[in-house]
Amino acid sequence: MDKERLSKHRYFLKTTIKEQIDITENDQNKGIPEPDVQKPPTEGQLLFDLVAIEELDDISTMTLSDSLKNRVTRRKYDSEHTMTLKELSWLLWSTQGVRKIAGTTVFRTVPSAGNRHPFETYIAVFNVEGLEQGIYRYLPVDHKLALVKKHADLRKIVNEASKGQVFVGGGSVAFIWAAVPYRTEWRYTLAAHKSILLDAGHICQNLYLASEAINYGTCAIGNYHQELADNLVDVDGIEEFVVYIAPVGK
Repeated sequence: MDKERLSKHRYFLKTTIKEQIDITENDQNKGIPEPDVQKPPTEGQLLFDLVAIEELDDISTMTLSDSLKNRVTRRKYDSEHTMTLKELSWLLWSTQGVRKIAGTTVFRTVPSAGNRHPFETYIAVFNVEGLEQGIYRYLPVDHKLALVKKHADLRKIVNEASKGQVFVGGGSVAFIWAAVPYRTEWRYTLAAHKSILLDAGHICQNLYLASEAINYGTCAIGNYHQELADNLVDVDGIEEFVVYIAPVGK
């Protein structure tokens, strides 16, 4: 193993990167408008209501302690199981949902550096009550789903994008998180990228705990085919690209 080469690629993991650049020379201080907190739906895009947040409180009788004790990575799912819309609503809200809005500031259920929240949540829906198979995007401010595109052979396409890890297409849904780096770069410039990856960890851990709380399982996936994954959710691979995938199933 080339230790010198490895060490050269560790720099962005360290906080010292902030000492090497002047993050005050950012677009925020230049007066450039703040990027949107979520991508708006496109004109004519089909929107679907989710179960209201206030109706999700009774979805689990499991304690947080039990969720933590039970949390393991699960790769075997019942592909015939139909997830309810309430269960999907719970998982989406738990991972990127909005707790409150104060003026132009949006507070979510997960922490994010500088409250920048650089992720868009896409889901590959295989078997969910009331939804056709396809790719959807969560609109956290509206607590709705936007249909990106339908797929008749979605499990196969997701498995290909996951480099043949067939369990990824075996559950009821697969969460696919795409980063929009400029949301964080707008404030932190070159120091943004460490924070973006830390934010991804916060999101997926919430998915693990929220899934356990309703007797589902998940598995975090960092190994995927970048171009196929980006094409799957219709992003350009430059200003927005996939960084994390997590199937969920019984």
